[in-house]
Amino acid sequence: MDILLLILGIICLLTGLAGAILPLPGPPLSFAGLLLLHITKFAAFSQTVLVGLGFVTVVITVLDYYIPILGTKKFGGTRAGAIGATLGLLVGFFVIPALGMFIGTFLGALIGELLGGAHFQIALKSAFGSFIGFITGIVMKTILCLIMIGYAVAELWGSF
Repeated sequence: MDILLLILGIICLLTGLAGAILPLPGPPLSFAGLLLLHITKFAAFSQTVLVGLGFVTVVITVLDYYIPILGTKKFGGTRAGAIGATLGLLVGFFVIPALGMFIGTFLGALIGELLGGAHFQIALKSAFGSFIGFITGIVMKTILCLIMIGYAVAELWGSF
């Protein structure tokens, strides 16, 4: 049973890392991977590490929904731009899987703002803010997932 949990834990950690970029719940998946490893005989994380990483996972997961909105609003965007950015992200992901998410977020925010009645300069500024927020979220999630993978590798290193 420990081998199965070990494999599932590693899969969750790696899927979580991919989910930091793709539209998947990256940090929660990586944290689930740590929990799976913790209940095996191969790893024993301290309570402080688990509670701390669990708290940071919740905070970053919540912030990931608000940072693109805040970026859009900080740069003068509206709800139409935020909706456009979200739709652009999803469409871009399916049209051009790797690069499309980035282009789609920017173009979606731009088109959303233009459809909402904004002038081109304002819409462009808002789209840039949305894109910055999107990139900030990806960077935060990636760093957290890499930290969790680092803890897992350090803990598992002595087991084999």
